[in-house]
Amino acid sequence: MTDNRNVILAIVLSMIVLFGWQFFIAGPQLERAQQQAQIAAEQAQSEAALATPNATAVAAGTPGTVAADGTAFYTDRAAAIAATDRVVIDTPDLHGSINLTGARLDDLELKQYRETVDPESPIITLLTPAGAPNAYFAEQGWVPAAGAAVTVPDSKSVWSVEGNATTLNASSPITLRWDNGDGLTFRRTFAVDEYYLFTVTQSVENNSSGDIALFPYARVARHGTPQVANFFIQHEGPHGVLGSNNMVSKKYSDMQKDQQVRFDNTSGWLGFSDKYWATAALPKPNTDINALFSWKNTGAYDDYQTSFVETTPVVVAAGATATNESYLFAGAKEEAVINRYQQEYGFDRIDLLIDWGWFSFLTKPMYYLLTFLNGIIGNFGLAVMAVTVIVKAVFFPLASRSYASMAAMRRVQPEMKSIQERLKDDRPAQQQAMMELYKKEKINPLSGCWPVLIQIPVFFALYTVIFISLDMRHAPFFGWIRDLAAPDPTNIFTLFGLIPWDPTILPVVGGFLHLGVWPVIMGLTMWVQMKLNPPPPDPTQAMIFNWMPVIFTFMLGTFPAGLVIYWAWNNTLSVTQQYFIMKRHGAEVNLLGNILDAFKRKPKANEPTKP
Repeated sequence: MTDNRNVILAIVLSMIVLFGWQFFIAGPQLERAQQQAQIAAEQAQSEAALATPNATAVAAGTPGTVAADGTAFYTDRAAAIAATDRVVIDTPDLHGSINLTGARLDDLELKQYRETVDPESPIITLLTPAGAPNAYFAEQGWVPAAGAAVTVPDSKSVWSVEGNATTLNASSPITLRWDNGDGLTFRRTFAVDEYYLFTVTQSVENNSSGDIALFPYARVARHGTPQVANFFIQHEGPHGVLGSNNMVSKKYSDMQKDQQVRFDNTSGWLGFSDKYWATAALPKPNTDINALFSWKNTGAYDDYQTSFVETTPVVVAAGATATNESYLFAGAKEEAVINRYQQEYGFDRIDLLIDWGWFSFLTKPMYYLLTFLNGIIGNFGLAVMAVTVIVKAVFFPLASRSYASMAAMRRVQPEMKSIQERLKDDRPAQQQAMMELYKKEKINPLSGCWPVLIQIPVFFALYTVIFISLDMRHAPFFGWIRDLAAPDPTNIFTLFGLIPWDPTILPVVGGFLHLGVWPVIMGLTMWVQMKLNPPPPDPTQAMIFNWMPVIFTFMLGTFPAGLVIYWAWNNTLSVTQQYFIMKRHGAEVNLLGNILDAFKRKPKANEPTKP
């Protein structure tokens, strides 16, 4: 009896384990696998729906021709805008329109920013309609479930404006309507805040006899490869923050190699980033999406796309209405505005629209300090100088010890020369005697490097801020410096504009032949600073120190003027600081004599010196 009871108990327990495994583990795994298969099918279908058809029917997008899918090509942006009916966008920061064909946001200009420092230059163009040169646009839509015979709006669907509103602005949203003729009415409502964030609410009214399931999608498309700096300090191109994948950045050249890069079952946002502007599609925070970076050549242009499809379908019951909400950022990368969006809406790390770099822990505080000082002083160039003074004050104790050691080296220089002459034929012994002298006098021969080394992180952080910060763009200084983020516009190789030629176009060396006034000032101040220090005993080191100011002068010739001004001002402060510290430690500083000696002809090795 006991054995039978044990057998029955074993069978019951086995059945519990079996059904439990099926219910709690195998069943959900199979369901997830089926769901993933369905999602993959939806994604594949959405990619086919979102892809730009191959323009084999046209000759490389010739203006006036029409592609096989009906896409027309235009001579310019204005012609493409004029070809379709539109709803005007007008806010303090934005001007543009929504294309009623496709309900796309494909015409947008940034009213507060111009192409050059000339106040009469054109304002910045961000988005451009398909068919125009360098098209760049964003859209939202629906993808039907796999195998479902549901007609959804596409890029050729012509929408109508619902209601009395005629202009989209911060206080007046616009609702567009499209009927598929089979009982489904689609609405797309655009709202915009006072800056650069669009809220897009899509709704589906189901007057058919059955339920339908639709997947919301959004994409940002770019036709043609834009010109980018390809500089390591800042990313320009497709990018996004995709959940546990963190920041995903792709170069345009990488996209041409990869063609498609998928990130399934993730979250976040994605789009395109330029140096100062960006466009990004954002689902509601914590929404599960399948994200895709894609590229293909249509025969007329390179088609780059960043898109996402939400993994959970919107089920619209018969006789009901369902909605979906997503967002689009399209505008300038203003730090305060982007930070506000992150805090107010909870977007995942949208602050990474601004590429602060690997050393953001230095770069961002530097940015905040500069903007704070600019708010007080009213000039970013003077703010840069004020930051330099602050940095000098912070590192003064270290600089003081460094310069004290250098003063000691100058004091024992006669002994160093005596060792060099006495042991000139025995280099190991000479080096040993030098080290014993350093140890006796408590001198660190590398101490002179510290004032330079300690400012390298600060230099890099400041360089990053000046290079990427929108606040620095077109920020004037004094005189001819009207843009601290651009190189000094003067050039000594054209006699400051008197010679009508551009030496920078010369092959190989042209890149080194832009040398303005401020880079020259920087080089001179660096050279003067070098003359405060005792020359290194090693001839090779001495030669390096002599040529370093020249190398830096040419190297910084094409750097942003704000950075060159910082370096020149830093050198000037260093000369003053070092002079007084060395005098205080009893070192004789003959700056003028050292400078004059630099212009004297050095005797050759076998040439006797004149008495």
